[in-house]
Amino acid sequence: MPINEGYIEVSGGKVWYQIHDQQTDNAPVLILHGGPGSSHWSLQGLKELASVRPVILYDQLGCGKSDRPEDDSLWNIDRFVHEVKQLKDGLGLKTLHILGHSWGTTLAAAYYLSYPEDVASIIFSSPCLSAPIWAKDQQRNLQKLPLEIQTTIKECEENGMIDSEEYKKATKVFNDYFVCRLPESERPEFLKEGAKYRNSKIYNIMWGASEFHVAGNLKTYDCTKELHKIAVPTLFTCGRFDEATPESTEYFSSLTPNSKFHVFENSAHMPYIEEPDEFFRVTKAFLT
Repeated sequence: MPINEGYIEVSGGKVWYQIHDQQTDNAPVLILHGGPGSSHWSLQGLKELASVRPVILYDQLGCGKSDRPEDDSLWNIDRFVHEVKQLKDGLGLKTLHILGHSWGTTLAAAYYLSYPEDVASIIFSSPCLSAPIWAKDQQRNLQKLPLEIQTTIKECEENGMIDSEEYKKATKVFNDYFVCRLPESERPEFLKEGAKYRNSKIYNIMWGASEFHVAGNLKTYDCTKELHKIAVPTLFTCGRFDEATPESTEYFSSLTPNSKFHVFENSAHMPYIEEPDEFFRVTKAFLT
């Protein structure tokens, strides 16, 4: 399969992209990774979608293989929306499909609401379309864990000990339940290496120091009142045990005209890794 990669100049620096194309004439699907501040690394398996249309993986500015400027004023949703526009125009694309994951769904929604004419369809994978709803969901998710884990997380955050080994061990329990439920031995090697491609500074500025409390500049972000404006085919997906809860994901879908909703019954936040066969069956059918 032909692979083309390079860099596109955007506001603040250059971003890395990689296109997987099986020489179809179909409009491509752009993958928007999570974070803020993560990379395409854990999503590289989505090149499998190239069997139905070209796939564009890219690292948002400050992340992965893209430039890492030191200007903190760059880390806001409006600039990231403009970055996606610059990437699209730089690649000479007229329209595209978007698959956003986690924070990538926040960006996908914001992009569509700014440039609806550019977008042919959207897959909201494990969506975060309201920071206040996300924060409430995480508090409810925490309550499903053993009491000692809840207590450790609460006390470490209250005492500024989020870099402690106790906090890391406790959040790993949360992640093993709500992020990826595969045993360590069954997780792909590339997933284990993803941390070196992240930029925690972006996460801290936009989200905050903790997954469980939103303190950054996305604190009040909520596009639920605008979801009725989405006029393209839309698919909402999440895992049964996802930190992006099925209840909230279905709620977002209910606000979006003519959208579809699907739960991956044996997954948390990474169904593309936890249940790849089912994930690609559902997403390919939508994109075809």
